[in-house]
Amino acid sequence: MRDLRIGVDVGGTNTDAVVLGAGNRIVASTKQPTSPDVTSGMRAAIETVLAALGADRERVGRVMLGTTHATNAILERRRLGRVAVVRLGAPSSTAVPPLESWPEDLADAAVVAATVLPGGNYVDGREISPLDEEGLRRFLGSVAGRADAVAITAVFSPGSSGQEARAAEIAAEELGPDLPVSLSHEIGALGLLERENATVLNAALHRVARHVHDALTEVLRGLDVARYFAQNDGTLMAADYAARYPILTIGSGPANSIRGAAYLSGLADAVVIDVGGTSTDLGVLTGGFPRVSAAGVEIGGVRTNFRMPDILSVALGGGTVIDGRTAGATSVGYRIGTQALVFGGRTPTLTDACVAAGRAKVGTHSAPDELAAVLRDTDERIADAVDRMSLGKTGLPLVVVGGGGFLVPDGLPGVREIIRPERGDVANAVGAAIALVSGSIETIVPAGNGRRAALDAAGAAARDRAVQAGADPSAVEIVEVAEIPLSYLPEPALRVQVKAAGALAEVP
Repeated sequence: MRDLRIGVDVGGTNTDAVVLGAGNRIVASTKQPTSPDVTSGMRAAIETVLAALGADRERVGRVMLGTTHATNAILERRRLGRVAVVRLGAPSSTAVPPLESWPEDLADAAVVAATVLPGGNYVDGREISPLDEEGLRRFLGSVAGRADAVAITAVFSPGSSGQEARAAEIAAEELGPDLPVSLSHEIGALGLLERENATVLNAALHRVARHVHDALTEVLRGLDVARYFAQNDGTLMAADYAARYPILTIGSGPANSIRGAAYLSGLADAVVIDVGGTSTDLGVLTGGFPRVSAAGVEIGGVRTNFRMPDILSVALGGGTVIDGRTAGATSVGYRIGTQALVFGGRTPTLTDACVAAGRAKVGTHSAPDELAAVLRDTDERIADAVDRMSLGKTGLPLVVVGGGGFLVPDGLPGVREIIRPERGDVANAVGAAIALVSGSIETIVPAGNGRRAALDAAGAAARDRAVQAGADPSAVEIVEVAEIPLSYLPEPALRVQVKAAGALAEVP
């Protein structure tokens, strides 16, 4: 019986792993330092919990991974593939060229060439102009041998995806079927520029995604397990699906922590604060899931519009370096075990301050009493962050998780109760292990006749995406439907967002 599953979360300081059994009972857990190459830290965490299982390791049927690889690749401008960018929208969208707002260093690292060709649709589905197939073939021929991936974006493609699909067929004919092609209607929402940005980033991340996919496969060699990646809304997707849509792993770490906090605390509505070694992330539980940001999300200086949890990050963590009498902006990160004073190092950190104040009992050495004074400032910053995330609503409980949770004081203004759940230090890995699988779609439907049929079609498409991501077809349900009226159109129409979610498919 393969009834055990492993959840793994790679953070800036620690890589956590847990094994869950029947009833989501925690069977084993570990925290390992995140290594500079990330992969070896992941290997150490998984091998540690497998060793704790002994002969029961054969009962492991699934492994779920939350990773920062994609985020770090964008932020550091490293390991990105070179993308050929195609926009189908001339003459309507030529005023703002592709990547106009991108930081120059990121564009240089990720883009080989870009073009705007005739094509695209109006919001009601009519063509702006036919797809310029010959122009597309000429452009693709000019980047052959130089492009690692292709990103295709057409005006209003979430409502009319035919031109993008045809352009993908042409790309396969011209550049070969193995070259990755990202289509914007599968990734972003309606807004053209933000959707285009997300699509180009997704294409640039294919190389990183393949590296992580192969690394996880290597770490799990010898185990017959199904592999899943955590995505940014707190749900899972199959590893092969993640390799196609790596941009969806952005923000998976905080989402895992929020979901893990919900399970460990038993709460469906609360503010969650996850304190790591490098940073502190705050989010809000709404009905047991992360509250979704209403605004677009900026990644590495690029504005996007795919769904992300509403997260506030603060540069405070257990490894934050104390500079004089204040907490600075730098952290010793995964080196805290050798550099912090309480571990025999020479760098004063907020962990040392918490030990001096009696909030934590860690390490093998003492810390100077005067470091405790730094916590007055950090307490105020934490209180302000909690107030911002609660939107001024008092009385919500605060769930504290993460290895640096001792940094949060026992009382904060406007907080009804502070809850520190058992095993909260590995809440992020727990969140990855218990997650459901989901699929989302955003499109435009008529507001009058045909509305019901169009909504049913959107729901079916969302269910299909959930199944493609690894959900059990018999367990998928529609969990969210949003209808937003659109103005200034010749016929009444609605912008529709549909999300489907369900349990993982059974492991054979």
